[in-house]
Amino acid sequence: MNPKKTAANFAIVLLLVASLAPAARAAESLKCDLLVVGGGESGVAAAIQAARLGVKNILLTNDCDWLGGQFTAEGLGAVDEWTKYRDGRVPFPRSGLFLEIMTAIESDMQARYGLPRPGNCFCAWTTCEPRATEQLFRKLLAPYLQANGGPIELIEGVEPTNVGVVDGRIVNVTLNGTGLRSDVITVIPKLTIDASDWGDIVRLSGAGHFAGPDLKARFDEPSAPTSFDDVERTEINPITYCLVLRESATPSIIPKPDQYDERRYYAATTATRDEFQKMGWPQKAMKPFAAAWRDTALPKGPYTEGPTVYHHRRLVDRRHNNLAPGSELVLINWPLQDYPTNRHPKHVAEALEQTEKGASQKNLPDLKPAQRRIVFDDAKLHALGLLHHLQTTVADRDLAVAGGKPIVTFRDLALTDEFGTPDRLPLKPYVREGLRTDCLYMVREQDVRDTDGNQCWARSMTPDGVFGFQFNIDFHPTKRIFQNDDPSQTWTLVHTQFRNWSTDTDRAMLPLRSLVPRKMNGLIVAGKNLGVSSIVQSAVRLHGHGMLAGQAAGTIAHVCLSGKKQPREVAADRRQIRSVQSLLLEPTDKVTERKPPGVLLWPYHDVPPDAEYFAAANRAAVAGIYVADDKTPDFDAEKIVTPEEIEKALARAMKSVDMRRRFFDHETPMKRREFVLILDQIATVQAGTETPQPFLLIDGDLDRDGITDLNDALPTDRDNNNVPDAVDSDR
Repeated sequence: MNPKKTAANFAIVLLLVASLAPAARAAESLKCDLLVVGGGESGVAAAIQAARLGVKNILLTNDCDWLGGQFTAEGLGAVDEWTKYRDGRVPFPRSGLFLEIMTAIESDMQARYGLPRPGNCFCAWTTCEPRATEQLFRKLLAPYLQANGGPIELIEGVEPTNVGVVDGRIVNVTLNGTGLRSDVITVIPKLTIDASDWGDIVRLSGAGHFAGPDLKARFDEPSAPTSFDDVERTEINPITYCLVLRESATPSIIPKPDQYDERRYYAATTATRDEFQKMGWPQKAMKPFAAAWRDTALPKGPYTEGPTVYHHRRLVDRRHNNLAPGSELVLINWPLQDYPTNRHPKHVAEALEQTEKGASQKNLPDLKPAQRRIVFDDAKLHALGLLHHLQTTVADRDLAVAGGKPIVTFRDLALTDEFGTPDRLPLKPYVREGLRTDCLYMVREQDVRDTDGNQCWARSMTPDGVFGFQFNIDFHPTKRIFQNDDPSQTWTLVHTQFRNWSTDTDRAMLPLRSLVPRKMNGLIVAGKNLGVSSIVQSAVRLHGHGMLAGQAAGTIAHVCLSGKKQPREVAADRRQIRSVQSLLLEPTDKVTERKPPGVLLWPYHDVPPDAEYFAAANRAAVAGIYVADDKTPDFDAEKIVTPEEIEKALARAMKSVDMRRRFFDHETPMKRREFVLILDQIATVQAGTETPQPFLLIDGDLDRDGITDLNDALPTDRDNNNVPDAVDSDR
């Protein structure tokens, strides 16, 4: 055979094939007022809020064909929302779009099972089925889609691959198909919201960001490590592939997954310390594991009994609710299933290095999407390994303990097919920590950490707050340790002294500044891409936090676009901040012409969005004029205002004695709910006479307290007493 002739013939064949193949589609170019990247709960909330407020041309993009993020594509159907209140755990007050979706979920569960909350779950009051909830997100979005006459165009199956920046502003974003579609789209937006899982717009644009642990030198946080000898650079809150299991009439065991080593799950059995030591594990890895299965309906509610794998995140409790056979639904999201990223197993590290030298040493958020998928594939195997272990070793143990009596084990549950994936796992891992954008203010541990066990108001109640929250500093096991410190051998995971789940926060507010990058124009962040430290991100990562961050981002976008301002200009102007807050408290819906529930800014526990005084109570508190009580998180609307409270609030609300008499010239006892409505009238009158005032100086110290504004949680409060200088009557 003539090699030259063969090569020539092969070249001719290639030319013929190329001529017959369809021409590659030219990149499509789209212009929009607002680009929202990410179809998770935060991105959907951002797009809907912007549409409701009147933004005309919105493009919402998603990398898969499921909307809803944590609720749906990540499979986390047990909605964690607890807060500490009166010596117990209860749901944090729902508000805004989070309240809307939770109401829809409970109505859907009522229709399906005759109960709004059928889970009897250890760590959630409301549970949901991922696929059904994905349809609820589509229903929520539907009135605002262009197909229905709204302003939102939804494009699914694309992810950002390039961001164009000119003079420090995002001018275009390139989106490539992820498999659902193969075309390339160039978007030219006036403004972009990055609500993607891993902050891809932030990363690709070159906007400053942080990933991995923050050392103490960065933010001076009490719990931060002092050096990378104490914590690894790539140590983030772990990812987890959730397992959603439906009751099956036929007992089954899934095949043993690749890389399976049951010693990784020994804590799921009754392993002793001696057994662990024989494995070569460090002493700190030896933590007992609760029973895998216990028959309980949690009659006193969530968090009232020790958890088991079975009812820890049970979604539908068939037996105790007398539901139809086959309706039992269980979510497994258990610490042993978590997948740390501090050190990769040898086969994962080698696969990453084949894509790019040094990739195995990068933080997960800093990897490219294709590289992350290498890690995700191994995390899937790890999750499936836990299920196999529960259906074999643990089931055998439970049956032996039962002594032949009929019991239920994990063999009686099978992975659901609702995700439509070959392995029956969710489309995405549960993301606890992504990158953190370098924003105009980085919320740090000392701003929010509880120091007295009371969980009342945080040390820094930021006057530009855009939603309230309270949770605990909650790190799942972040460190992977290998047997004999050898990445080719089996591994387990551990908590460390710097990253665990033992510290509470006080009730706090996320600042508007923490959604605005410090150095990039044309960009607002949402999802888990917020301006917070790694420690604080562990406390502001729940379903509700994501939706409210998105709703705030959509509101900021509307104010920017309607006033032709950059996000940094809005964040630095007191009037613009108040506009954002008012639109969150009293949102409108220009598409459906209905009145949606407002967002709770000041984290009172007893001020529902449908209360007449909701907006007034929030505005007065955020402005520092009137906080009903500084010892409890209650507003207590029916309580009579004391003369001292009246005098102090009026002195802060207005400097003019004549104006005080105009609004308050009687001695009749007044309830708190009535008083804040009067304060709101005063604020409305005074707002019309105010001159524009700055809220912060990008390169300065506005209140001259010796703390530069980009490091000052309270940039207009020289005394740092949570009362802005402009209304502080004691100054």
